[in-house]
Amino acid sequence: MEKTPFVNQLFTGKVKQLGDPEAKDPMEREWETGMFKKPTTGKVWLTKTNLIGDEVADTKVHGGPEKALFAYPVEHYPYWQKDLETDEIGVGAFGENLAVTHMTEKDVCIGDTFKLGEAIIQVSQPRRPCWKPARRFRVLDFALRIQNSGFTGWYYRVIQEGYIESGLPLELIERPYPKWTVSYANKVMYHHKDNYELTKELASCELLAENWQRTLNRRLKGIESREERRVFGPNK
Repeated sequence: MEKTPFVNQLFTGKVKQLGDPEAKDPMEREWETGMFKKPTTGKVWLTKTNLIGDEVADTKVHGGPEKALFAYPVEHYPYWQKDLETDEIGVGAFGENLAVTHMTEKDVCIGDTFKLGEAIIQVSQPRRPCWKPARRFRVLDFALRIQNSGFTGWYYRVIQEGYIESGLPLELIERPYPKWTVSYANKVMYHHKDNYELTKELASCELLAENWQRTLNRRLKGIESREERRVFGPNK
């Protein structure tokens, strides 16, 4: 990271109920999401599990200590505007808490520890895209497009609570696993499923989130998780 990465914009939001429970089209039916976040101004307190004022809809797969903050690079949005042929997808559209500049999946590694304002945060895992962005933008295979592109964003766990705000730099404190960029971890998860050694090495990374370790260790035993439910969900 030659240029100092920083928080371009900080987002929080409440859970919303959307859609029509009587709709025949699955993409129009009722659903619940915390994706629709709004830019915040001023300082926001970051706890061990989330930003004050922020909510997630499905606590089984979102939020919690390993997914306290979701970061997404501002630089990716022109790609998605072109890919989806719309200018309606812009910064904040992925439901990120941190819209970041000067850092992408190729620059950030599992276990990277950053000082952000008063807080200290640590990269825990890449985001595994689900069916909800597809529902929001009415693109059935959007989750697959996201994971195949590698433009997934990533999550942070919180090492030290504190106030954070937009405009602050992300100061790298420690990088224990320089090999395991978020981009490389994504490649092992989605594109090198048959590579036993890489899978074993990534699974043994102590600072990788437990759910990723679990998925990879199951793969080592010959048990592969089905993607259909995650990427398409009730959209089909």
